[in-house]
This record gives sequence, structure tokens and C-alpha cells, in this order.
Amino acid sequence: MARRRQLYEGKAKILFEGPEPGTLVQYFKDDATAGNGSKKGIITGKGVLNNRISEYIMLRLQEVGIPTHFIRRINMREQLIREVEIIPLEIVIRNVAAGSIAKRLGIPEGTRLPRSIVEYYYKNDSLGDPMVAEEHITAFGWASTHDMDDMVAIALRVNDFLCGLFAGVGIVLIDFKLEFGRLWEDEEMRIILADEISPDNCRLWDAKTNEKLDKDRFRRDMGRVEEAYQEVARRLGILPEAGNGDMKGSEMMQ
Repeated sequence: MARRRQLYEGKAKILFEGPEPGTLVQYFKDDATAGNGSKKGIITGKGVLNNRISEYIMLRLQEVGIPTHFIRRINMREQLIREVEIIPLEIVIRNVAAGSIAKRLGIPEGTRLPRSIVEYYYKNDSLGDPMVAEEHITAFGWASTHDMDDMVAIALRVNDFLCGLFAGVGIVLIDFKLEFGRLWEDEEMRIILADEISPDNCRLWDAKTNEKLDKDRFRRDMGRVEEAYQEVARRLGILPEAGNGDMKGSEMMQ
């Protein structure tokens, strides 16, 4: 394969220049972090599973008219995506109290919230991705009011769809994080879904037992992390072609 120029490396993914203008190659790593990088480890096969799970979900979202950056999966660890101008925000949708909201507000974990709650976080690792209000976002020019309206509308549609999708396989969508980008086409700009949707950025609990099937198992040293990711993929019917035997996947693109 032709050598590609690496453009960015994050905690869980690497971006390379794509084969055509306006495209990128997104490579999924097995690296895992928690606490804004204070805890690090490797979850064997995570990149392969997240690539497949995110592909499946992005395609399903596209089927119902939600715009995403996903074009196609290249191999077990890489997918072709549209190049976008990433908005430096994380949009978090919460359906059930868990994680930081339970700690901040003293709500017992597992409490169903009165309605889905939308939170905003400024993407900045050195600051610990602080929670911000819409006033901060518009005042500092990270996004316009119109951008915010588009992102929240898409996020709530994604939430409605994913709650139903996961409920159908016996999983409760507790909360999840989305990122968005600006896609420029013929001098026209639109907001589309970017990044990934996987057990790395969703809290997923078994509907009957409340067993955690996401990265909280790594964050909290609960063990059986790989098995939890595999279980999500199994229930969605998308375990990799190699099955559980070989989760290493292809080598990194050069």
C-alpha cells in the first residue's frame, strides 16, 4: 500500500491523508485511556471492534437521513471518511445518571433522568475537557447559535435512534458523546456527525442485569473489557470476519 502522510494522532485513533482530496483515513488503535490520559492501557482487539461497530452505526444513521463523515470501511482497522473542520466541542446526551453527572449532582448511578439531558464540553486535553455553557461557546466563537441548533437537533435524533437500536438487542444506552464537523461543499457549509460511535464513547448496560458493556470496565478496573466490547458487537451481529480468534487486525497504514 502506498505510504500515507500521518496528519494527527489522538488517544484512540490516527488520521492519515486520504486517497482523494477531501478524504481522510481513520485508523482505530487498541490504546485505551481514562481520566484525560492519566490512566493508559491496551484493550486487545478494541480497534477492530470499534471500527466495525462505528461503521454499522454510522451506516444505520445515514439510512435515516442523519449526515455523517463515514464513507466506507477499508479493512479491519481503517475507514475512509470525509475531511471536516472539527468543532472543538463534545456533545454529551444523558438518559440515565452515571459517571460525572452522578458525582456532580449526587444522583444515584442508574437513576433514569426525567428527560434526556444535553451537556457541552470544550475539547482541550490540557484543561481536562471542561464543561461549558452555550454562552461560552458562542462568546468564544467555537460555534455559532445556528451551529448549536444543528448539533443539538442531530444529537437528539441520534439518541432517539440509538436508544431503539440498542433496546432491540437488550442494551440500555445510558449516555454517549458525539463530535461534529463542518463540511464545505461548493462554498456551502453543513454540520455533520464526525469521530466514532462505539463502546469507547457510549455507556452501554445490559438491560436485564445492568452489567456494563463499555469502557467503564477499563476505567474502574472491572476486568473482562475485551469480552464486553465483543458482546456489544455480537449482539449487533457484526463481529469481525476473523471472529474472536484473531482480533489484531491489519497493520497500521504506512
